[in-house]
Amino acid sequence: MRTDQPKTIYLSEYKVPAHLVDTVDLRFELFEDGARVHSTLSVRRNPESAEVSAPLTLDGDSLKLEHVALNGEELAASDYEETEDQLVIAKVPAQFELTVVTWIEPQNNTRLEGLYKSSGMFCTQCEAESFRCITYFPDRPDVMARYRTRIEADKSSCPVLLSNGNDVEKGDLENGRHFVTWEDPFPKPSYLFALVAGDLVEKKDTFTTCSGRGIDLRIFVEPRNAAKCEHAMDSLKRSMRWDEETYGREYDLDIFMIVAVDDFNMGAMENKGLNIFNSSCVLASQETATDLAFQQIEAIVAHEYFHNWSGNRVTCRDWFQLSLKEGFTVFRDATFSADVGSPTVKRIEDVTLLRTAQFAEDAGPMAHPVRPASYMEITNFYTLTIYEKGAEVVRMIHTLLGPDLFRKGSDLYFERHDGQAVTTDDFVKAMEDASGRNLTQFRLWYEQAGTPMLTVSDDYDAKQGIYRLTIQQSVPDTPGQTGKQPQHIPFALGLLGASGEALPLRLESAQGAANAPEESVLELTEASHTFEFHGLAQKPVPSLLRHFSAPVRVVYPWSREQLVFLMSHDPDGFNRWDAGQRLAVDVIQSLVSSPDVSEIEPRLVEACRALLGDSALDQALVAKMLQLPSEAYLIELADSPDVAAIHRAREQVLSHLATSLRDELVACYHRNAGVGTYEITPESIARRSLRNTALAWLLMINDDAGRELALQQLSDADNMTDRMGALRALVNSDYADERSTALADFYERFQDDPQVVEQWFSVQSSSDRAGQLPQIQALLQHPAFDWKNPNKIRSVVGVFAGQNLSAFHNPDGSGYSFLADQVCRLDDSNPQIAARLVTPLTRWQKFAPAYSSLMRSALERIRDKPGLSADLYEVVHKSLEA
Repeated sequence: MRTDQPKTIYLSEYKVPAHLVDTVDLRFELFEDGARVHSTLSVRRNPESAEVSAPLTLDGDSLKLEHVALNGEELAASDYEETEDQLVIAKVPAQFELTVVTWIEPQNNTRLEGLYKSSGMFCTQCEAESFRCITYFPDRPDVMARYRTRIEADKSSCPVLLSNGNDVEKGDLENGRHFVTWEDPFPKPSYLFALVAGDLVEKKDTFTTCSGRGIDLRIFVEPRNAAKCEHAMDSLKRSMRWDEETYGREYDLDIFMIVAVDDFNMGAMENKGLNIFNSSCVLASQETATDLAFQQIEAIVAHEYFHNWSGNRVTCRDWFQLSLKEGFTVFRDATFSADVGSPTVKRIEDVTLLRTAQFAEDAGPMAHPVRPASYMEITNFYTLTIYEKGAEVVRMIHTLLGPDLFRKGSDLYFERHDGQAVTTDDFVKAMEDASGRNLTQFRLWYEQAGTPMLTVSDDYDAKQGIYRLTIQQSVPDTPGQTGKQPQHIPFALGLLGASGEALPLRLESAQGAANAPEESVLELTEASHTFEFHGLAQKPVPSLLRHFSAPVRVVYPWSREQLVFLMSHDPDGFNRWDAGQRLAVDVIQSLVSSPDVSEIEPRLVEACRALLGDSALDQALVAKMLQLPSEAYLIELADSPDVAAIHRAREQVLSHLATSLRDELVACYHRNAGVGTYEITPESIARRSLRNTALAWLLMINDDAGRELALQQLSDADNMTDRMGALRALVNSDYADERSTALADFYERFQDDPQVVEQWFSVQSSSDRAGQLPQIQALLQHPAFDWKNPNKIRSVVGVFAGQNLSAFHNPDGSGYSFLADQVCRLDDSNPQIAARLVTPLTRWQKFAPAYSSLMRSALERIRDKPGLSADLYEVVHKSLEA
């Protein structure tokens, strides 16, 4: 059991760096048995620092120090102090040059932080604090420098040598070695440094900016993946054009590069000019990637490219400001995806993630504000709160200001802070200055943790034609925060008449102002507001929180009749979907509390029947509306959830729908059969989604016709979406022989493609039929599974614990014990992944006692592991102490 508590870092203790680094000159000598790193820093005292005589303190991790020189003079061992994580030189002049030589072993780096090897290729991951694993440096984002990097390696094994910026020199060396020198003209923090060296092929293209500059575009991949780059390249060019047109941001270097890496802890990394991607987030072809993968790749490519301005040119002062770059950039990539696809579907997908996972994070032991006040290990704060809720905060500013003033604010932000490391306050201040709006109260979104609760009630005065809507807000207590203040919340609203018509909103405010639009954004700033709408001849049906205008929970006593009405009539596509989800939730929850109920709500069946027959409605929206709320979301909504009961109730409703709508499902399947060439368009994606949803429902009820359709589709499919749709349907059916044969045939066909094998692992790990614990343990022994590869780990262990909830929450606690075993194993090799995998256990207090006691025991076993990492220590101890 670890007895020493990792140090807690506090925002309130921030101090400017005592020393600044103007230039960094790096020389890497790469060998099979390690790498020698020569670092020359041009350093000066920071005039803004009060510590005028502070020693030079450099961060380091797992480094072998070989040489230290100050202004060309080698230092004796007595001139400096080397600790486990720092190099300290007590006496330094006001300005000097420091040379440090370190030896590292990338081939033995299982943490995948700093410089490591993946499939024989050298690559880096330096965010958040891993540049210190390469060389000694003041490894913090507010130390920004210009970098020059020379890479030397064997020419046969590493013909490609890449780093940030533009290549300025290259040549051959003795003994079959060669070098390339890269120079980045823009100051950047150390976390944005990147290096790649290996045997790679490149896909080339060009892009002409709005000012007429030609940009060379390069995607580097292993030779076997050469045919999978086209979609990523097209996505990159669309992103570049969109950022010019929407934000006026033009790319600044002469070359933009992307490299695909198989072993990567994250999805992708926005290193200046050299983005390094998890292979699963960049490689795609019709035969190997699903529609969802194509869409995710486009979004991730866009996200990392957009970081060039929102993260690189303007970066974070400290890691508490992480959402400054991530929240803003997630908002930008979400808007991009909405523009190039279906806006309503994109909004539904984003909100589903928020409600299911981010709201759970807000209600759990690791709850933290969008701008945290403290942390022990920064990698634990790459969270949905920072990214997704952070994006929602930016979206609310956009809603409050409107698109024109928001663009004016972003222009001012980039102009004012170009080349600087700044804070979330600087971002909000730019929006205030550009718009004239006072956003003082709005800043609470950055400071207060938790999901606000809006309780809505209404009444109608028929005599006066007045409809009153009362909205009360509260923010729940979270660890370390109680008694929170009301927040500034934009609340989009519409009212519908009896025939589904939009009613004018004649809102009488305290100031006597009146307007009559068909949708209004109310601004909530107090604990309680009552709004009066005049001139209404009938009691309306309220359409609340349209477009999900704020990341809040809404409580309102909708009747099932009202929900069916909104499903059919609400002009806001998101709220139409939301009404269907609320109706399904109500039906499923009623079965959980009363499992012996014989009749399942017939209006839900008829609503789904209408959807299946409505060819005029956006078919992408139809596909989403036909998906029942996930078990994860149902668990999140419940108090002391009984997982087994929720699973049974949801399966019962799904089975009833499929049985009742069997003929309509068959007709839907055939109506959406593949026609012509495979295309990645919203219409084609919607058609495939509907078809595969219908197929999955038919297999749920063991329909023999559905079984034949699945087998035929699996045989005839010309794309991975339909192939995986048929495989998933069979895997989740009771056709055990067909399931086994289909899985074996699929693996036989795609066993040489790691990304497809990960899908094969996931489809089994997520299934309550194919993914019970004995099958999961067998997958860990499969020859294709690799404990060194985070994607493989996530596709088996992560999917089992995060998606296959009825199996993971087995009442005997075996799922919890299994996860604890894997987390403890991983903590010794990759603590960052271990800390992320443990998340399902951290919500132990959420569950009924029969579950929670076993979950807590699993956490205590992890806590007591000898040599517990700082990453895991923080998560486990906060969870147990909550």
